[in-house]
Amino acid sequence: MKNRTVDLDKPFGRLTRIKDFLPSPKNLVVPEETVKVTIFLKKSDIIFFKHEAKQYHTKYQKMIRELVSKYVAHYA
Repeated sequence: MKNRTVDLDKPFGRLTRIKDFLPSPKNLVVPEETVKVTIFLKKSDIIFFKHEAKQYHTKYQKMIRELVSKYVAHYA
């Protein structure tokens, strides 16, 4: 008889299929109307956002947009 090692990271026993509950990729991208604006920000603020964006592998403009959106949602 073979000695079998049990890998606890893998499922064991009877497996059951679950219903696909994730949205399709096309439903994940919600187009929203945007308006291009030009603003002047402090250089130190931009340096901060660029540094943070690099850490999280995203764009600093996107972080600023999210910040403004959350501010508006909070006070709207």
